[in-house]
Amino acid sequence: MVLGARHVPADQDRAERFASAWERGDYAAMYAQITDADRQRLSRLKFVNAYQGAMRTATASRLLAGKPRKSNGVYRVPVTTETRAFGTVTGDIPMSISDGGIAWSRAMLFPGLAAGERLRRVTKMPPRATLLARDRTVLAKGDARGSSSPLAAQVVGQLGPIPPERKRDLTALGVPADARVGVSGLERVFDEQLIGRPGGELLAGKRVLRATVPEQAPAVRTTISMPVEQAAVSALTDRLGGSVAVDPRSGAVLAFAGIAFSGLQPPGSTFKMVTATGALEAGITNPSKTYPVQNAATLEGVELENANGEYCGGNLVASFAKSCNSVFAPLGAQLGARRLVDVAERFGFNRDPGVPGAAMSTIPAAEEIGDNLAVGSSAIGQGRVQATALEMAIVAATIGRRGLRPRPTFDFDAATASSPTVRATKARTARTVERLMLAVVRNGTGVAAAIPGVAVAGKTGTAELKTTTRCRPDPANPDSCPPQPPDDPTDTDAWFSAYAPAGRGAPRIAVGVLLVASGAGGTTAAPAARDVLSAGLRASTSAP
Repeated sequence: MVLGARHVPADQDRAERFASAWERGDYAAMYAQITDADRQRLSRLKFVNAYQGAMRTATASRLLAGKPRKSNGVYRVPVTTETRAFGTVTGDIPMSISDGGIAWSRAMLFPGLAAGERLRRVTKMPPRATLLARDRTVLAKGDARGSSSPLAAQVVGQLGPIPPERKRDLTALGVPADARVGVSGLERVFDEQLIGRPGGELLAGKRVLRATVPEQAPAVRTTISMPVEQAAVSALTDRLGGSVAVDPRSGAVLAFAGIAFSGLQPPGSTFKMVTATGALEAGITNPSKTYPVQNAATLEGVELENANGEYCGGNLVASFAKSCNSVFAPLGAQLGARRLVDVAERFGFNRDPGVPGAAMSTIPAAEEIGDNLAVGSSAIGQGRVQATALEMAIVAATIGRRGLRPRPTFDFDAATASSPTVRATKARTARTVERLMLAVVRNGTGVAAAIPGVAVAGKTGTAELKTTTRCRPDPANPDSCPPQPPDDPTDTDAWFSAYAPAGRGAPRIAVGVLLVASGAGGTTAAPAARDVLSAGLRASTSAP
């Protein structure tokens, strides 16, 4: 015998189970409580869709169901619904219960509905919020999205119809189907903040359950630095490509232009920053280790040449500075696919970049890369490796921050309150890679990125879009090669990734520059990156 035990009638228990399941969003458990006859006329899928549709229509973010009370033979469940567009809506849900279960009706979908009524809404949007640069320059304002700066068009982006993949989420926020929303640039990145709080009327049939006034959101201050933005735009001139600058200390995106976030291309030798990190971690190389001076390496019977067939080698520092494929392709093969992919993912490959609308940089899974030739090709940024200028800027920033990877953000407040927390590699390893990158700019392939009085660490990349290997005639048959055209700069993408100042683990700017079909990274991308670096260093001394 249990003293004090409470006997709960079966119908009360059924009502409580339904209410509890509703509160936690367990529609399957709710469906189990209704009568067999209701389940025969209404499939579980339609039942679930009806409740989820009501929540979206009401822009509900949370529902609280109280304890059912019985009155005049009918149970009533007090329900409080918090909505984004209509505030808090409260009311009772009626339940008629018999031994067979709960007799279900559409009046049980939302508090305030009566039999035969459908929940609907008429939504009004507030004016779109203002977008500001970090110095509070107006980037976009009002319905016309006007700006006082001619640079605004480079970063603001466009408004357009709701994309199909975002329709469900925006509907839940109260955005009407015919609204124009951010589809690119900063308008896309901050779309949900710029929308504000829609208002209008929530209706049960023709009756108004709740009416609210739309509220415009406060202005959104971004991380965009106008002087750096000017440099990023100028770096591209009229060339197809992307340039981006980030603050390695916080991940703040200072500037971007062109296809910096969307353009996926083989990163070429900029990927050697990743390969060098993995090889140092694995203990298979060190700065003083020496390699043969040669113009190519052979993997799986295939020659992988250095750029322009040049001879290079020596110690690791010199091999990195001169970007020797003949060293790094075999080094990648020795590292192996599993370790290569692991270190790449720690730098952000195969990961959401954290910027809405930005493409993910990728490297195939280890088991999908292939033989040593494929691994070696991947290690020098060829094969099926794909990256954006943003990703390669983040790789450089991670080395500069002693192995801590920043997460890119355009939100000024978030950037000032955060710092990198994801460790991609040990600080000691990052310092060694920095030493290699300093040599690139001081006396290697990236001397065009040098800034007087500033320690710049960088890496060039020249990624083949089609084979650039020159035919070498057989000495016994001088005519074995057909006439060859002169070198074509459109055969390769030009890359440069860098940060400054190097040496103390607190660089103020990191950049990634990609120039599609534009020749060698050291010739075209490095000087473009230098200009962005210089602008960022100047701006950082006077930034708000």
